[in-house]
Amino acid sequence: MADTGTGIPPELMGKLFQPFFTTKAPGKGTGLGLSTCQGIVNKHDGFMTVRSQPKKGTEFKVYLPAAEAKPVETAAPDLSVPAGKGERVLVVDDEEGFLALTRVALENFGYEVKTAASGLEAMGCLQENPAGIDLVITDHALPLMGGRTIITALRKIRPGIKVILTSGSEKEVEATMRTCQVNSFIAKPFTTEQLLRLAHAVLHG
Repeated sequence: MADTGTGIPPELMGKLFQPFFTTKAPGKGTGLGLSTCQGIVNKHDGFMTVRSQPKKGTEFKVYLPAAEAKPVETAAPDLSVPAGKGERVLVVDDEEGFLALTRVALENFGYEVKTAASGLEAMGCLQENPAGIDLVITDHALPLMGGRTIITALRKIRPGIKVILTSGSEKEVEATMRTCQVNSFIAKPFTTEQLLRLAHAVLHG
């Protein structure tokens, strides 16, 4: 993947893959999510490289191990993964790609899903219909309103609502887990199966 944009200053190159690193101003987002991308690639025994020149652009490359070609087999659905029964889930995250993937994963397994790109948007969704959300899945590091503030605000609207907190770093959320009585935590990156099992456990455990 490459572009012909302004490039990345040399002094920032060593920080690109640090969790939560961003050059954006407060309230303008949390960057490209390169730490999450690198975690996914590393999990598959690969690695990423980046080259950039000021005023000439930036190029990212992903290297993954080669595999022998094998006949493609259609995998049977994993019937052991619990499906939803129309439970209503609100997913809160400022990464558009994450919201889209999570929505598809949950909807494919029987959940009704709403998404919000910020804490304020999430509050608006809940205020419209306080009884219309059964579970909130929210990122901890969001612009303007962090996870602790969001959870506190949502529970003022609907006390007892169930919450799953997500983050790339478990240490970042320890205080919020203690003070906000979060139902559960899932670390990014996670698999669809992990998310589905956890959502079912929180809703019905």
